[in-house]
Amino acid sequence: MTGRAPRPAGHLIGSYGLPALTVLLVLVFSLALPRTFPTFDTADSILSTQSIPAVLALAAMVPIVTGAFDLSLGYGLGLAHVLVLKLIVDEGWPWPLACLAVAVGGGAAGALNGVVVEFGRIDSFIATLGTGSMMYAITGWVTGGSRIVPGPQGLPPAFTDLYDARFLGLPVPAFYVLALAAVLWLVLERLPLGRYLYVVGSNPRAAELVGVRTRTCTVYAFTAAGLLVGLAGVLLAAQQRQGNPSVGLDYLLPAFTGALLGSTAIRPGRPNVLGTIVAVAVLAVGLTGIGQLGADFWTVPLFYGGTLLIAVALAGYASRRRLRAGTVSPPGPPQPAEGGAE
Repeated sequence: MTGRAPRPAGHLIGSYGLPALTVLLVLVFSLALPRTFPTFDTADSILSTQSIPAVLALAAMVPIVTGAFDLSLGYGLGLAHVLVLKLIVDEGWPWPLACLAVAVGGGAAGALNGVVVEFGRIDSFIATLGTGSMMYAITGWVTGGSRIVPGPQGLPPAFTDLYDARFLGLPVPAFYVLALAAVLWLVLERLPLGRYLYVVGSNPRAAELVGVRTRTCTVYAFTAAGLLVGLAGVLLAAQQRQGNPSVGLDYLLPAFTGALLGSTAIRPGRPNVLGTIVAVAVLAVGLTGIGQLGADFWTVPLFYGGTLLIAVALAGYASRRRLRAGTVSPPGPPQPAEGGAE
């Protein structure tokens, strides 16, 4: 009786090595810091503080699926969070309307990035760096270079509860991340659109030949990234409770580190949602343990920079292995729209 050949050990290590590393780091730090690390407070802090980096890592991942990079994420986050506070504090908007407007605006900015990249035929690095610089300029214009500080009455409690509230004893931002990850996983792994996005990233010419609208798919990916950045900006505003025009860029490196490192796990060689979440967990555990050990401040950028280099190298290696093994398959033929591929 014939059956499916067993997967080699190297494949299992590549797929599940990162989750195993997370468990190993937890054990190591728990043994080294038995009084502080293996506690509910530590877990609670990780779930709360890493929610925004996790959302941004998911935002960075989506354009990478199509072979593009969005360097405007940090600038967009800074602009989104000051706009929320500007609308609530200075313009007197109801906070739900302000949050909705910023989220929609983030999606529109992402769509603009996609249009510039695909229809302007500009490399995504250059295009999003340019649009990001423009977002930073708008942030300075909106704030006048100073912080937006609420008056004595403060912000509406319902707004700050977007970040501070708890559900089932856990920080509610962790559930936001879980919900967003579930939606992205469904789209990328179970819907035709996700399959098309992956093929656009692996072989755009083949995607065009089977009728996939490659330009439209890339614009969709950037739009989704912008929408996630807008939502992250709302969370950041609820966390910070004041608008700081210089906040945002500090989140760019962690976002790309998580997205690229995530492409080496679960489904090595391709960006994926579950791998990104695992990568964010590894980074969070590592940084928390390093911080509790009393490491100097410069260890944080060193950790992120070194991890990013390792992530890029491993992602490239996994992708080459995947191509050599012939595991990158074209999509099923979609129904071509009138006018052919774009």
